[in-house]
Amino acid sequence: MRAVIQRVARASVHTAGQAPRTIGRGVVVLLGVERGDGPADVEWMAEKIANLRIFPGEGAAGGKHFERSLQDTEGHVLVVSQFTLLGDCRRGRRPSFSAAAPPGEAEPLYRAVAEALAARGLFVQTGWFGADMQVELVNDGPVTLWLDSRA
Repeated sequence: MRAVIQRVARASVHTAGQAPRTIGRGVVVLLGVERGDGPADVEWMAEKIANLRIFPGEGAAGGKHFERSLQDTEGHVLVVSQFTLLGDCRRGRRPSFSAAAPPGEAEPLYRAVAEALAARGLFVQTGWFGADMQVELVNDGPVTLWLDSRA
C-alpha cells in the first residue's frame, strides 16, 4: 500500500453530480492499493497516518518543528483512491499499472483505511472510488510525504 500525505490548511474533492466533500486543517491522503495488500497493511497505514508527527508544536517558531500528530491536533483527513501511485514508468512511454490491486480487492482495503482512521477518533472524508475526481487543496508548509507499507 502506498500513500502520498500532504499537510493541508483545507481541501476538497469533487465529482460530477455529487456534493463536494471538504475538510479543514489536516492531511490529504492519496492512497494506492497494491496486489497482495491486506489487513496488516491497512493497520500499518492508519497507525502511521494518525500518529506521524508532521504538525508544529505549540509556539514553534516558524512552524518548523514537527512535534504533533493528527491525533494531537484533532486534524481532519481526506482519503482519495489513487491507483496511479503504483504506476511503473521505467520502460516505454506508458506507465504500467500491473502492481495495482484490481478494483474488487482495492476498494474494500481503501475503505478499511478510512474506517481505521475514523476509529482513531479522526474526522474522515473520502473521495469516490473509481470516479473521475478533482482534488483541491492548500498545502500547508508545504509538507508532502510518501509512505509504503512494504518498505
